[in-house]
Amino acid sequence: MNIEIKKSIKPIKYNFAMKSMEKRLEQISRGEKNELVWILEHEEIYTGGTSYKENEIIDKSINFIKTNRGGKITFHGEGQLVFYFVLDLKKREINIKKLIYSIEKTIIDTLRYFKIKSFADRKNIGIWYKNNKNIEKVAAIGIKVKKWIAYHGFAINVCNDLRKYEKIIPCGIKEKKITNLFKIKKQNYKMIKDILIKNFILNIQN
Repeated sequence: MNIEIKKSIKPIKYNFAMKSMEKRLEQISRGEKNELVWILEHEEIYTGGTSYKENEIIDKSINFIKTNRGGKITFHGEGQLVFYFVLDLKKREINIKKLIYSIEKTIIDTLRYFKIKSFADRKNIGIWYKNNKNIEKVAAIGIKVKKWIAYHGFAINVCNDLRKYEKIIPCGIKEKKITNLFKIKKQNYKMIKDILIKNFILNIQN
């Protein structure tokens, strides 16, 4: 199956991205358009998934919106790579559990390319890095399924401002911190988009 690949250069407004993906979902459902992978950065925004709680917002003045993806509250902004997709699960004969596993494997395999060892956690969804005795989150996952078409995706912290997370309880977890790739290992991550795309397409076909 053909997948359209989009890479946005300028930051994208969150609501525009959501409306665009929901439109593509309906087009895929009607057989009018191909599936989509869309890599971008968002303009600065905090978003709350379907299971977030109000007390997870520490600073009430933040630019916050509710969204229909799974998960809790997180931050999007400059230096964070967002990997969206719109995939027809029926045609691919994969279920939600297999899709999440494919996403986790995609991120782990990609970070391994950059000599970073990361792992998934069954209790706390996302991708994690062990920094000495501390377990820190480097990537968040949140998906939504409608008409057996999956959309939203995941976000990897590359070189974003980690102080932004002090205004919320990220992903509803108090006892674990957020990190980014530059904090873990300063190196050139220019190839990360292409490697993610390659690994993702490979993993959803297996």
